[in-house]
Amino acid sequence: MDGIEYKPIGVIHSPFKEPKGTPIQPAGAKNADGTAELFPEYVKGLKDLKDFSHIILIYHFHLFKGGSLKVRPYMDSKVRGVFATRAPSRPNPIGISVVRLVRIEGNILHIRDVDIVDGAPLLDIKPYVPEFDIREVDKTGWLEKNVHKLPTSKDDGRFQNDLYGFMKSD
Repeated sequence: MDGIEYKPIGVIHSPFKEPKGTPIQPAGAKNADGTAELFPEYVKGLKDLKDFSHIILIYHFHLFKGGSLKVRPYMDSKVRGVFATRAPSRPNPIGISVVRLVRIEGNILHIRDVDIVDGAPLLDIKPYVPEFDIREVDKTGWLEKNVHKLPTSKDDGRFQNDLYGFMKSD
C-alpha cells in the first residue's frame, strides 16, 4: 500500500506549550480554553457547525516522533499494547478530542476542555452527536480500575524519552 498523506485544515492553539503537564483527556481539562484556527480555504465548511455544543477534533500529535507497540500508559505502571491505550506514542500519531464549541468568529473556533498541545495540526472536525457517539459498554479493560485518576492526571513527560515511555523490545 502506498503512503497516505493528510493536509492540515488548520492549527489548534491552547495554553499547553509542551506535552508535559497537559491534561491527558478532555474530561480532565475542565475549563481549559483554546482555539482551532481554520485555514481560509476551509471556512465554508463551518456552515451550520455553530448549532452543535460539542465537536470532535482530529489532529496530529506533532511533537511525538516514532512510536511503540508497547507503552507504559498514563494512569498505570504496567506495559500495555499501544492499541489498548490512549497514549500519544503511536504508529500513526493521530489524536481525537471531544471539546465544547463556545463560539465561532470567522475562521476561529473558540473551544473549551482542551487537552491538546499548542500548535497541533488540525486534520478534521466532526460534530459530536450523543446518539451516534455514546455506546453502552460491558467492559473497559485495565482502565476500569484506573479511570478515577483522570481528573488529576497530566502528561508527566514519559513519552519524551525512550527510557520511560517507549518499550522497544518485547
